[in-house]
Amino acid sequence: MKKTYTGSCHCSAVRFEADVDLRAGTNKCNCSICTKTRNWNAIIKPDAFRLLAGEDALSDYQFGRKNIHHLFCRYCGVRLFARGYAEAIGGDYIGIQLTALDNVDLQELISAPIRYADGRNNHWEVTPDEIRHL
Repeated sequence: MKKTYTGSCHCSAVRFEADVDLRAGTNKCNCSICTKTRNWNAIIKPDAFRLLAGEDALSDYQFGRKNIHHLFCRYCGVRLFARGYAEAIGGDYIGIQLTALDNVDLQELISAPIRYADGRNNHWEVTPDEIRHL
Protein backbone atom coordinates (compact mmCIF):
# COMPACT_ATOMS: atom_id res chain seq x y z
CA MET A 1 0.00 0.00 0.00
CA LYS A 2 1.30 3.43 -0.91
CA LYS A 3 1.99 5.90 1.84
CA THR A 4 2.77 9.61 1.48
CA TYR A 5 6.21 10.51 2.83
CA THR A 6 7.84 13.89 3.13
CA GLY A 7 11.49 14.39 2.38
CA SER A 8 14.09 17.13 2.47
CA CYS A 9 17.75 17.91 2.25
CA HIS A 10 19.87 18.69 5.33
CA CYS A 11 19.36 22.46 5.14
CA SER A 12 15.64 22.13 4.19
CA ALA A 13 16.04 24.27 1.06
CA VAL A 14 14.51 21.39 -0.94
CA ARG A 15 11.37 19.63 0.24
CA PHE A 16 9.16 17.05 -1.46
CA GLU A 17 6.32 14.58 -0.99
CA ALA A 18 6.25 11.11 -2.50
CA ASP A 19 3.69 8.33 -2.57
CA VAL A 20 5.71 5.15 -2.07
CA ASP A 21 4.96 1.51 -1.31
CA LEU A 22 8.10 0.38 0.49
CA ARG A 23 6.77 -3.18 0.65
CA ALA A 24 6.95 -3.27 -3.16
CA GLY A 25 10.74 -3.13 -2.87
CA THR A 26 13.72 -0.82 -2.73
CA ASN A 27 16.97 -0.80 -4.69
CA LYS A 28 20.71 -0.82 -4.15
CA CYS A 29 23.35 -1.12 -6.85
CA ASN A 30 27.10 -1.71 -6.98
CA CYS A 31 27.91 0.68 -9.87
CA SER A 32 30.44 3.39 -9.10
CA ILE A 33 28.01 6.26 -8.40
CA CYS A 34 25.64 4.14 -6.31
CA THR A 35 28.49 2.70 -4.26
CA LYS A 36 30.17 6.05 -3.68
CA THR A 37 26.92 7.82 -2.71
CA ARG A 38 25.45 4.88 -0.74
CA ASN A 39 22.38 4.92 -2.95
CA TRP A 40 19.23 3.32 -1.52
CA ASN A 41 16.14 4.23 -3.48
CA ALA A 42 12.57 3.42 -4.32
CA ILE A 43 11.36 3.86 -7.88
CA ILE A 44 8.04 5.66 -8.37
CA LYS A 45 6.13 7.20 -11.25
CA PRO A 46 6.44 10.98 -11.72
CA ASP A 47 2.78 11.57 -10.77
CA ALA A 48 3.53 10.12 -7.30
CA PHE A 49 6.11 12.86 -6.64
CA ARG A 50 5.58 16.49 -5.69
CA LEU A 51 8.40 19.01 -5.29
CA LEU A 52 7.18 21.35 -2.55
CA ALA A 53 10.10 23.79 -2.40
CA GLY A 54 13.56 24.37 -3.73
CA GLU A 55 13.51 23.86 -7.50
CA ASP A 56 16.04 26.73 -7.68
CA ALA A 57 18.26 25.01 -5.08
CA LEU A 58 18.64 21.79 -7.10
CA SER A 59 21.80 20.93 -8.99
CA ASP A 60 21.91 18.18 -11.59
CA TYR A 61 24.62 15.61 -12.15
CA GLN A 62 24.63 13.43 -15.26
CA PHE A 63 27.18 11.06 -16.71
CA GLY A 64 27.52 8.33 -19.32
CA ARG A 65 24.48 8.33 -21.61
CA LYS A 66 23.05 11.29 -19.64
CA ASN A 67 19.64 9.67 -19.34
CA ILE A 68 19.40 10.08 -15.56
CA HIS A 69 19.33 13.39 -13.71
CA HIS A 70 20.86 12.88 -10.24
CA LEU A 71 19.48 15.85 -8.29
CA PHE A 72 21.00 17.26 -5.12
CA CYS A 73 20.82 20.43 -3.04
CA ARG A 74 23.40 22.95 -4.21
CA TYR A 75 23.67 24.35 -0.66
CA CYS A 76 24.14 21.29 1.55
CA GLY A 77 24.97 18.66 -1.10
CA VAL A 78 22.38 16.07 -0.05
CA ARG A 79 21.14 13.78 -2.84
CA LEU A 80 17.35 13.71 -2.89
CA PHE A 81 16.05 12.01 -6.00
CA ALA A 82 16.78 11.18 -9.61
CA ARG A 83 14.67 11.64 -12.72
CA GLY A 84 15.10 9.28 -15.61
CA TYR A 85 13.66 7.14 -18.33
CA ALA A 86 14.08 3.39 -18.66
CA GLU A 87 11.91 1.36 -20.99
CA ALA A 88 12.56 -1.77 -18.88
CA ILE A 89 10.77 -0.26 -15.87
CA GLY A 90 7.93 1.41 -17.71
CA GLY A 91 9.38 4.69 -18.97
CA ASP A 92 9.67 7.88 -16.93
CA TYR A 93 10.51 7.43 -13.25
CA ILE A 94 11.66 9.14 -10.09
CA GLY A 95 14.17 7.40 -7.82
CA ILE A 96 13.58 8.65 -4.28
CA GLN A 97 16.56 8.54 -1.93
CA LEU A 98 15.16 6.76 1.12
CA THR A 99 17.66 8.46 3.41
CA ALA A 100 16.10 11.83 2.48
CA LEU A 101 12.69 10.83 3.88
CA ASP A 102 11.80 12.71 7.05
CA ASN A 103 8.78 10.79 8.34
CA VAL A 104 9.65 7.19 7.52
CA ASP A 105 9.57 4.79 10.43
CA LEU A 106 12.81 2.87 10.98
CA GLN A 107 10.86 -0.41 11.08
CA GLU A 108 9.39 0.38 7.65
CA LEU A 109 12.90 0.73 6.23
CA ILE A 110 14.20 -2.38 7.95
CA SER A 111 11.24 -4.39 6.63
CA ALA A 112 11.44 -3.12 3.05
CA PRO A 113 12.69 -5.74 0.59
CA ILE A 114 15.90 -4.75 -1.20
CA ARG A 115 16.72 -5.65 -4.81
CA TYR A 116 20.44 -5.61 -5.52
CA ALA A 117 21.73 -4.89 -9.03
CA ASP A 118 25.13 -5.63 -10.55
CA GLY A 119 25.39 -2.27 -12.30
CA ARG A 120 29.19 -2.41 -12.13
CA ASN A 121 29.06 -5.11 -14.82
CA ASN A 122 25.86 -3.87 -16.54
CA HIS A 123 23.96 -6.95 -15.33
CA TRP A 124 21.03 -5.03 -13.84
CA GLU A 125 18.89 -8.14 -13.20
CA VAL A 126 21.68 -10.02 -11.40
CA THR A 127 22.48 -9.75 -7.70
CA PRO A 128 26.22 -9.04 -7.24
CA ASP A 129 28.32 -11.69 -5.50
CA GLU A 130 29.07 -9.27 -2.65
CA ILE A 131 26.44 -6.90 -1.22
CA ARG A 132 27.52 -6.32 2.39
CA HIS A 133 29.15 -2.96 1.50
CA LEU A 134 26.01 -1.67 -0.21
